[in-house]
Amino acid sequence: MLNSINIDRVYQILLISLAFLMPITVSGANVLIVIICFLWLLSGNYKYKYLQILESKLLIASIIFFMLHVVGLAWTEDFKWGLHIIHKMWYFILLWPVLHSIVKKENISLYIYSFLLAISLTEVISYLIWFELIVPFKHATVLNPTPFMSHISYNPILTIAIYLVAHELLFNTKLGQLKFFLYGFFCLTMTLNMFITGGRAGQVMYFVMLSILIFQFFDRQKVKSLISIFILVPAIFISAYQTSYIFKSRVDKAIVNTMTYETNKNTSVGHRFTFAIHSWEIIKKNPIFGVGTGDFPKEYKKINEIKTPEVPNTTNPHNMYTLILVQFGLLGLISLFSILYYQVKISPNSTSRLIRDVGITLPILFSVIMLSDSYLLGHFTTLVFVFFSSFLYKDFEKS
Repeated sequence: MLNSINIDRVYQILLISLAFLMPITVSGANVLIVIICFLWLLSGNYKYKYLQILESKLLIASIIFFMLHVVGLAWTEDFKWGLHIIHKMWYFILLWPVLHSIVKKENISLYIYSFLLAISLTEVISYLIWFELIVPFKHATVLNPTPFMSHISYNPILTIAIYLVAHELLFNTKLGQLKFFLYGFFCLTMTLNMFITGGRAGQVMYFVMLSILIFQFFDRQKVKSLISIFILVPAIFISAYQTSYIFKSRVDKAIVNTMTYETNKNTSVGHRFTFAIHSWEIIKKNPIFGVGTGDFPKEYKKINEIKTPEVPNTTNPHNMYTLILVQFGLLGLISLFSILYYQVKISPNSTSRLIRDVGITLPILFSVIMLSDSYLLGHFTTLVFVFFSSFLYKDFEKS
């Protein structure tokens, strides 16, 4: 077996590197994940690892959530698509327990700094593309400068980064003058970056995050918090609407698409309404156990081709709750909610304000954006969710 001291040092280097690579590159992050999992399987001490998993209700909830996808193959007809979905969900059965067993509380700040460094780099490149100082590449365009991932994933991850930076500014009394200036600078520029990119779900998530941060700053004093939210949120929204072409156009488009849904269903908003309506028809017929892991595309197509043949079929309703309800019914929804529930329940046990606040904020933010897309199926957002969860809730369940 591998030497425990040496392997732990290797783990920490790999984890810090993973925190940096996960918002930048799929292949780079996956290579590190494979190495981490491979070393974990070779490093022995299996009884201790097994007991760690058994002691964590959150990890058990995660494993049950994954296993529901496996069991759901038993009543699915499209076995191939079911296997595809399981492949996308494997972080919940393997990576989360692995990371949970090797993260160190004393290195949490290093994981977070590494993640923030990556987002800062991404933000700088985003501005360089926006100002047309470099040629757009990969996912980026001048009007929507998100190079390393689509705006659907970028803005939610950027929101998490803004929260972490803003939290340090507001609550870390030991920040020196230089750090305070740097954090303030990046908090401002990241916020501006939020509104020159096109991710509406991430922008909604940003305003929710800001509201949570205000409540945390005023230590849950409702009157002060609500007054601040009613002033600050509209002020930022109006400023962004007046100054950002892409934000204004996306807001206007969403309003028009909503108002004209009955006459024009072939819009991004119209598609989501249609997905929800047809998915509900499937859910009503299979309310308890759903249609199985792989049958959403097939069942959706049956309804769509009869009721709205002009609208394209889909393999994803762009709503995590809807997808889980279709696949597994109420049983699946309870399983998903159990993960979010244990995250919120465990967080107050931490003595660190940062860990406590982020631990509560993370599931709330994900619970919001999962209304607009299946964010626990996407590589970038799922990895961020699992990685942060691995250290935010470790060792606090019994505190």
